[in-house]
Amino acid sequence: MARGRIIGGLGSPHAPSIGVAYNTGKHETPAWKPLFDGYWPMQRWLAAKQPDLIVIVANDHANSFFFDRYPTFAMSVAAEHEIADEGWGKWPLPPVPGHPDFAWQLAHSLVDQEFDMAVCQEFPLDHGCLTPLTCFFPPERRWSVPVIPIIVNVLQPPIPSAKRCYDLGRAIRRTVEAWPGKLDVVVVGTGGLSHQLGGERFGFNDTKWDNEFLDLVETDPERLARMTHQQFMEKGGAESVEEILWLVMRGALSPKVRRVHRNYYLPMVTGFAQVIFEDLGGEAGALEAA
Repeated sequence: MARGRIIGGLGSPHAPSIGVAYNTGKHETPAWKPLFDGYWPMQRWLAAKQPDLIVIVANDHANSFFFDRYPTFAMSVAAEHEIADEGWGKWPLPPVPGHPDFAWQLAHSLVDQEFDMAVCQEFPLDHGCLTPLTCFFPPERRWSVPVIPIIVNVLQPPIPSAKRCYDLGRAIRRTVEAWPGKLDVVVVGTGGLSHQLGGERFGFNDTKWDNEFLDLVETDPERLARMTHQQFMEKGGAESVEEILWLVMRGALSPKVRRVHRNYYLPMVTGFAQVIFEDLGGEAGALEAA
Protein backbone atom coordinates (compact mmCIF):
# COMPACT_ATOMS: atom_id res chain seq x y z
CA MET A 1 0.00 0.00 0.00
CA ALA A 2 1.29 3.43 -0.93
CA ARG A 3 2.40 5.64 1.93
CA GLY A 4 3.74 9.14 2.28
CA ARG A 5 7.46 9.56 1.75
CA ILE A 6 10.10 12.26 1.58
CA ILE A 7 11.74 12.04 -1.83
CA GLY A 8 14.22 14.87 -1.51
CA GLY A 9 15.31 18.15 -0.05
CA LEU A 10 16.19 21.43 -1.73
CA GLY A 11 18.22 24.31 -0.38
CA SER A 12 17.87 27.82 -1.78
CA PRO A 13 18.47 31.45 -0.88
CA HIS A 14 15.42 33.66 -0.50
CA ALA A 15 16.74 37.19 -1.03
CA PRO A 16 14.04 39.35 -2.65
CA SER A 17 16.45 40.65 -5.31
CA ILE A 18 16.62 37.15 -6.81
CA GLY A 19 12.89 36.99 -7.47
CA VAL A 20 12.89 40.49 -8.91
CA ALA A 21 15.78 39.60 -11.24
CA TYR A 22 13.96 36.48 -12.45
CA ASN A 23 10.60 38.17 -12.92
CA THR A 24 12.17 41.05 -14.87
CA GLY A 25 14.22 38.87 -17.22
CA LYS A 26 17.67 39.59 -15.81
CA HIS A 27 18.62 35.95 -15.26
CA GLU A 28 20.98 35.91 -18.27
CA THR A 29 22.87 39.07 -17.34
CA PRO A 30 26.51 38.58 -16.25
CA ALA A 31 25.77 39.55 -12.65
CA TRP A 32 22.94 37.02 -12.24
CA LYS A 33 23.70 34.16 -14.62
CA PRO A 34 26.02 32.23 -12.22
CA LEU A 35 23.18 32.12 -9.69
CA PHE A 36 20.36 31.25 -12.07
CA ASP A 37 22.42 28.53 -13.71
CA GLY A 38 21.97 26.85 -10.33
CA TYR A 39 18.18 26.95 -10.60
CA TRP A 40 17.73 25.28 -14.00
CA PRO A 41 18.76 21.83 -12.66
CA MET A 42 16.25 22.32 -9.84
CA GLN A 43 13.49 23.06 -12.33
CA ARG A 44 14.38 19.93 -14.31
CA TRP A 45 14.57 17.79 -11.18
CA LEU A 46 11.15 18.89 -9.95
CA ALA A 47 9.65 18.35 -13.40
CA ALA A 48 11.08 14.83 -13.49
CA LYS A 49 10.12 13.85 -9.93
CA GLN A 50 6.63 15.41 -9.99
CA PRO A 51 6.18 15.63 -6.20
CA ASP A 52 2.71 15.80 -4.72
CA LEU A 53 3.65 18.43 -2.14
CA ILE A 54 6.34 20.94 -1.22
CA VAL A 55 6.91 21.81 2.44
CA ILE A 56 8.92 25.03 2.44
CA VAL A 57 10.72 26.34 5.52
CA ALA A 58 11.35 30.07 5.65
CA ASN A 59 10.94 33.06 7.90
CA ASP A 60 8.37 35.80 7.69
CA HIS A 61 9.85 39.27 7.14
CA ALA A 62 7.45 41.25 9.34
CA ASN A 63 4.55 40.84 6.91
CA SER A 64 2.27 38.38 8.72
CA PHE A 65 3.99 38.75 12.10
CA PHE A 66 5.71 41.68 13.74
CA PHE A 67 8.12 42.04 16.63
CA ASP A 68 5.37 42.51 19.20
CA ARG A 69 4.12 38.97 18.45
CA TYR A 70 6.41 36.65 16.53
CA PRO A 71 5.85 32.91 17.09
CA THR A 72 8.75 30.50 17.29
CA PHE A 73 7.13 28.15 14.77
CA ALA A 74 4.11 28.77 12.55
CA MET A 75 2.49 27.03 9.61
CA SER A 76 -0.37 27.54 7.22
CA VAL A 77 -3.27 25.16 6.67
CA ALA A 78 -4.83 27.39 3.99
CA ALA A 79 -6.21 25.99 0.75
CA GLU A 80 -4.64 28.94 -1.06
CA HIS A 81 -1.88 31.37 -0.16
CA GLU A 82 -2.21 34.96 -1.27
CA ILE A 83 0.79 37.03 -2.33
CA ALA A 84 1.97 39.43 0.38
CA ASP A 85 2.34 43.15 -0.26
CA GLU A 86 5.78 43.87 1.16
CA GLY A 87 5.45 47.63 0.77
CA TRP A 88 5.85 48.05 -2.98
CA GLY A 89 2.77 46.17 -4.20
CA LYS A 90 2.12 42.47 -4.62
CA TRP A 91 4.39 40.40 -6.82
CA PRO A 92 2.65 39.69 -10.17
CA LEU A 93 2.02 36.05 -9.27
CA PRO A 94 -1.15 33.97 -8.88
CA PRO A 95 -2.03 32.65 -5.42
CA VAL A 96 -0.11 29.54 -4.39
CA PRO A 97 -2.22 26.41 -3.73
CA GLY A 98 -2.02 24.72 -0.35
CA HIS A 99 -2.82 21.19 0.83
CA PRO A 100 -5.22 21.61 3.76
CA ASP A 101 -5.88 17.88 4.29
CA PHE A 102 -2.25 17.09 4.95
CA ALA A 103 -1.55 20.48 6.54
CA TRP A 104 -4.11 19.85 9.29
CA GLN A 105 -2.69 16.37 9.86
CA LEU A 106 0.79 17.89 10.05
CA ALA A 107 -0.36 20.54 12.51
CA HIS A 108 -1.94 17.96 14.84
CA SER A 109 1.04 15.63 14.53
CA LEU A 110 3.64 18.31 15.25
CA VAL A 111 1.76 19.46 18.35
CA ASP A 112 1.51 15.82 19.45
CA GLN A 113 5.29 15.65 19.02
CA GLU A 114 5.59 18.70 21.33
CA PHE A 115 6.16 21.39 18.71
CA ASP A 116 3.76 24.17 19.62
CA MET A 117 2.86 25.52 16.20
CA ALA A 118 0.97 28.72 15.53
CA VAL A 119 -1.59 27.40 13.03
CA CYS A 120 -2.64 30.01 10.45
CA GLN A 121 -5.74 29.69 8.30
CA GLU A 122 -4.61 32.64 6.20
CA PHE A 123 -0.96 33.30 5.45
CA PRO A 124 0.19 35.56 2.58
CA LEU A 125 3.59 34.50 1.26
CA ASP A 126 6.44 37.00 1.16
CA HIS A 127 9.85 36.67 -0.49
CA GLY A 128 10.98 34.11 2.08
CA CYS A 129 8.83 31.57 0.25
CA LEU A 130 8.21 33.27 -3.08
CA THR A 131 11.82 33.77 -4.16
CA PRO A 132 12.66 30.04 -4.25
CA LEU A 133 9.22 28.96 -5.45
CA THR A 134 9.35 31.45 -8.32
CA CYS A 135 12.74 30.12 -9.40
CA PHE A 136 11.76 26.45 -9.06
CA PHE A 137 8.99 26.71 -11.66
CA PRO A 138 8.99 28.38 -15.07
CA PRO A 139 6.01 30.71 -15.58
CA GLU A 140 4.05 28.16 -17.60
CA ARG A 141 4.16 25.66 -14.69
CA ARG A 142 3.19 27.92 -11.78
CA TRP A 143 1.93 26.48 -9.59
CA SER A 144 1.99 22.78 -10.42
CA VAL A 145 2.69 21.56 -6.87
CA PRO A 146 0.77 22.55 -3.69
CA VAL A 147 2.77 24.14 -0.91
CA ILE A 148 2.70 24.12 2.90
CA PRO A 149 4.82 26.93 4.39
CA ILE A 150 6.46 26.49 7.76
CA ILE A 151 7.77 29.68 9.33
CA VAL A 152 10.63 29.71 11.83
CA ASN A 153 11.57 32.76 13.86
CA VAL A 154 15.16 33.78 13.07
CA LEU A 155 14.58 37.50 13.61
CA GLN A 156 13.38 38.18 17.16
CA PRO A 157 15.24 36.60 20.09
CA PRO A 158 14.74 34.12 21.58
CA ILE A 159 15.00 31.98 18.46
CA PRO A 160 14.95 28.18 18.33
CA SER A 161 18.20 26.26 18.53
CA ALA A 162 19.77 24.50 15.58
CA LYS A 163 18.98 21.17 17.24
CA ARG A 164 15.33 22.14 17.70
CA CYS A 165 15.09 22.94 13.99
CA TYR A 166 16.77 19.66 13.05
CA ASP A 167 14.33 17.81 15.29
CA LEU A 168 11.41 19.63 13.67
CA GLY A 169 12.50 18.18 10.36
CA ARG A 170 12.54 14.70 11.86
CA ALA A 171 9.01 15.24 13.18
CA ILE A 172 7.86 16.32 9.72
CA ARG A 173 9.30 13.11 8.28
CA ARG A 174 7.43 10.95 10.79
CA THR A 175 4.18 12.68 9.87
CA VAL A 176 4.73 12.23 6.14
CA GLU A 177 5.51 8.54 6.57
CA ALA A 178 2.32 8.03 8.56
CA TRP A 179 0.15 9.41 5.75
CA PRO A 180 -2.09 6.56 4.48
CA GLY A 181 -1.74 7.07 0.76
CA LYS A 182 0.62 8.22 -1.97
CA LEU A 183 2.25 11.51 -1.05
CA ASP A 184 5.69 12.27 -2.47
CA VAL A 185 7.05 15.25 -0.54
CA VAL A 186 9.94 17.60 -1.16
CA VAL A 187 11.16 19.70 1.78
CA VAL A 188 12.81 23.04 1.05
CA GLY A 189 15.13 24.92 3.38
CA THR A 190 15.69 28.58 2.53
CA GLY A 191 18.00 31.43 3.41
CA GLY A 192 21.35 32.94 2.64
CA LEU A 193 24.65 31.62 3.92
CA SER A 194 27.28 34.02 5.29
CA HIS A 195 26.06 37.60 5.52
CA GLN A 196 25.76 40.47 7.96
CA LEU A 197 23.52 43.42 7.15
CA GLY A 198 24.37 45.77 10.02
CA GLY A 199 26.87 46.63 12.73
CA GLU A 200 30.65 46.74 12.64
CA ARG A 201 30.88 43.65 10.43
CA PHE A 202 28.41 44.91 7.81
CA GLY A 203 29.08 43.10 4.53
CA PHE A 204 30.95 40.23 6.20
CA ASN A 205 31.25 37.00 4.21
CA ASP A 206 33.28 33.82 4.53
CA THR A 207 33.33 31.64 1.44
CA LYS A 208 35.36 28.97 3.22
CA TRP A 209 32.69 28.62 5.91
CA ASP A 210 29.91 28.65 3.32
CA ASN A 211 31.42 25.66 1.56
CA GLU A 212 32.11 23.91 4.84
CA PHE A 213 28.47 24.43 5.80
CA LEU A 214 27.35 22.91 2.49
CA ASP A 215 29.63 19.91 3.11
CA LEU A 216 28.32 19.44 6.64
CA VAL A 217 24.63 19.84 5.86
CA GLU A 218 25.09 16.99 3.39
CA THR A 219 27.34 14.62 5.33
CA ASP A 220 27.27 15.60 9.02
CA PRO A 221 24.17 17.64 9.86
CA GLU A 222 24.35 16.52 13.49
CA ARG A 223 27.51 18.59 13.88
CA LEU A 224 25.65 21.68 12.65
CA ALA A 225 22.72 20.85 14.91
CA ARG A 226 25.04 21.02 17.92
CA MET A 227 26.23 24.51 17.07
CA THR A 228 25.05 27.54 19.03
CA HIS A 229 23.64 30.70 17.52
CA GLN A 230 26.82 32.48 18.57
CA GLN A 231 28.95 30.00 16.63
CA PHE A 232 26.85 30.45 13.49
CA MET A 233 27.12 34.23 13.74
CA GLU A 234 30.85 34.22 14.44
CA LYS A 235 31.51 32.03 11.42
CA GLY A 236 29.07 33.57 8.97
CA GLY A 237 27.84 36.93 10.25
CA ALA A 238 24.78 37.85 12.26
CA GLU A 239 22.19 37.03 9.60
CA SER A 240 23.75 33.65 8.79
CA VAL A 241 21.89 32.25 11.79
CA GLU A 242 19.07 31.62 9.31
CA GLU A 243 21.07 28.61 8.19
CA ILE A 244 19.07 26.80 10.87
CA LEU A 245 16.19 26.88 8.36
CA TRP A 246 18.23 24.51 6.19
CA LEU A 247 18.50 22.15 9.16
CA VAL A 248 14.72 21.64 9.21
CA MET A 249 15.00 20.43 5.62
CA ARG A 250 17.98 18.22 6.39
CA GLY A 251 16.35 16.75 9.48
CA ALA A 252 13.45 15.60 7.31
CA LEU A 253 15.82 13.49 5.20
CA SER A 254 17.60 10.22 5.81
CA PRO A 255 21.02 10.31 7.47
CA LYS A 256 22.56 9.44 4.10
CA VAL A 257 21.47 11.35 1.03
CA ARG A 258 22.55 11.53 -2.59
CA ARG A 259 23.61 15.02 -3.61
CA VAL A 260 22.71 15.52 -7.26
CA HIS A 261 23.27 19.27 -7.49
CA ARG A 262 25.21 22.01 -5.73
CA ASN A 263 25.89 25.60 -6.74
CA TYR A 264 27.50 28.49 -4.87
CA TYR A 265 27.74 32.17 -5.77
CA LEU A 266 28.77 35.25 -3.82
CA PRO A 267 27.70 38.27 -5.88
CA MET A 268 27.36 40.96 -3.22
CA VAL A 269 26.81 40.79 0.53
CA THR A 270 25.20 37.35 0.83
CA GLY A 271 26.50 33.89 0.05
CA PHE A 272 23.94 32.17 -2.19
CA ALA A 273 23.74 28.39 -2.56
CA GLN A 274 21.47 25.79 -4.09
CA VAL A 275 21.44 22.06 -3.43
CA ILE A 276 19.38 19.02 -4.31
CA PHE A 277 19.52 16.03 -1.98
CA GLU A 278 17.73 12.85 -2.97
CA ASP A 279 16.50 10.83 -0.03
CA LEU A 280 17.87 7.29 0.23
CA GLY A 281 15.23 6.00 2.64
CA GLY A 282 15.50 4.76 6.18
CA GLU A 283 14.91 6.33 9.56
CA ALA A 284 15.34 10.04 10.12
CA GLY A 285 18.61 11.00 11.76
CA ALA A 286 18.83 11.34 15.54
CA LEU A 287 21.28 13.17 17.75
CA GLU A 288 22.87 11.12 20.48
CA ALA A 289 22.59 12.51 23.97
CA ALA A 290 25.40 14.94 24.66
